[in-house]
Amino acid sequence: MNQPTPAIVAQNAVRRLPRVALLLLCAAYLLPGLLGRGPWKSADITAFGYMAELARSTEGIARWFDPLLLGMRPETPALIPYWIGAWAIQLAPSWVNPDLAVRFVFALMLWGTFTATWYAVYYLARTPRAQPVAFAFGGEARPTDYARAIADGGLLALIASLGLAQLGHETTPALAQLYFASHLFYGVAALPYRRVGPVIALVIGTLGMTLSGGPTVGLALAIGSAVYMVYERRQRAAREEAGSSSHDDESGPGFTLGALLTMAGITVLAAALVFGLGLAQWKITLGNSLLSDVRSQAKLLLWFTWPVWPLAIWTLWRWRRQLLERHLALPLWFALVPLAATWTTDFSDRSLLLALPAFATLAAFALPTFRRSAAALIDWFNVLFFSGLAVLGWMYWIAMLTGAPRKAAASVARLVPGFVAEFSPVAFVLALAATLAWCWLVRWRTGRHRAALWKTLVLPAGGTALCWMLLMTLWLPPIDYARSYIPQVRAVTERIGHPRCVAELALSRPHIAALRHHGNLNLQPLLLGNDCPWLLVSPDTIERLHTIIPLEQWRFSGTLRRPSSPADDLLLYEKIVR
Repeated sequence: MNQPTPAIVAQNAVRRLPRVALLLLCAAYLLPGLLGRGPWKSADITAFGYMAELARSTEGIARWFDPLLLGMRPETPALIPYWIGAWAIQLAPSWVNPDLAVRFVFALMLWGTFTATWYAVYYLARTPRAQPVAFAFGGEARPTDYARAIADGGLLALIASLGLAQLGHETTPALAQLYFASHLFYGVAALPYRRVGPVIALVIGTLGMTLSGGPTVGLALAIGSAVYMVYERRQRAAREEAGSSSHDDESGPGFTLGALLTMAGITVLAAALVFGLGLAQWKITLGNSLLSDVRSQAKLLLWFTWPVWPLAIWTLWRWRRQLLERHLALPLWFALVPLAATWTTDFSDRSLLLALPAFATLAAFALPTFRRSAAALIDWFNVLFFSGLAVLGWMYWIAMLTGAPRKAAASVARLVPGFVAEFSPVAFVLALAATLAWCWLVRWRTGRHRAALWKTLVLPAGGTALCWMLLMTLWLPPIDYARSYIPQVRAVTERIGHPRCVAELALSRPHIAALRHHGNLNLQPLLLGNDCPWLLVSPDTIERLHTIIPLEQWRFSGTLRRPSSPADDLLLYEKIVR
């Protein structure tokens, strides 16, 4: 017996979110941070370092399948993200900064993630069992209008996710994995309705995950999707044998045998690549303290997926009788697999990033089940929360420029010691425009005449975009100063100039990438027997340094620090010329 849907939605509640407004919101989230900054520590600058090395490599095609940074392979065994970044550097005009070219291409990948997520939610909401209750005298939401409204809500939920803000604007394999995972999600969701587009998305998503550092996660997602296809086909066959019509609206379009074989073939091809290229590297690391691990992972999950996780839980409760239906089972699987990777590997936040489109999908299906009082409570919380953050942002920015209030100015100075603030008219105008747009949005949302289904997620998405805009306009200079290696590299080059080479000992990948990109230094490993006049050493080796090099041949020249992080110190030695 089929259970009734918990969604009760009238036609006037599925009015279309204006495309111009939605595109402007996406642009306001994507564009800030493209200009005016360099790669940040530490995954951002490290990934860029491998891309830059590939772009200037002259060792042939073999090097592209084995990226190296001063002889070190990347911690994430990815290929496609580094290829994309290297191609962006090679194809960009000479007047375009290489890191800007890479950021632009990865911003397009985030845009592609938004598009794939919207269409995935749309086709899942088209499923007849996801549709709202039919009214006795008509007036319920039309299927396509309802699906479009749910898809708008899903995209707003994705933009509102706190965990997407920083990682979604970096040029790392994690963002590439998000792009490919979202296309795999879209391909499975749309396969019952379309053929060419979803099949292309399945190929891109599955093979892309395989070659982007997430082969086991990609295989798990693909295998689980194929298993669900088999399950749904058997359920449909059982209903037909029980006397149901194969064209019953209750069933809707399903996965055909051709779709199942296509999914199986793509999965087998991905598995062949995984094992053929030796990418199946299990990185399960379970900590010694189970209680502390659970506590830390729970904290990560709570803030990283805010505010979508409460809505996702509400969806699972209200739709609990339909958990095995396509519109819930698929996003639930695409959320559980990254969650399992989050809890069992060291790449916690970057694994959890892959679950955000699925979490946003589940959150969107909570919208047609909300009561008016619950929606009003969510709205007022978001108004107070994001308005308060905006006020604090403006207040501390004014304190940074003027020195008043003193306590706020002292807090900023303590976080970014040595930073000198300057007024930027362009940043001020953009931040003011974003703040005024937020005020208009709050006024629009609190109007009693607005009954759109997606209205509950407008304020969380708009508030997140506002905060990101303020961070990337008013606060971009101090943030870039604190998270960039530029001040430290500048201190190095001012001290040593541009010698023919600089020896290094035990430097981290981020430091190597930063010194090569920002300082254009010819770094060489010390143990190769080079004759470089300068030596940069990691403080981690200070206790055993005398066993590695003859200290009588080197003069200590000073400690070079990142202003906001003493843990990133570099020790500089000069060779004594006799």
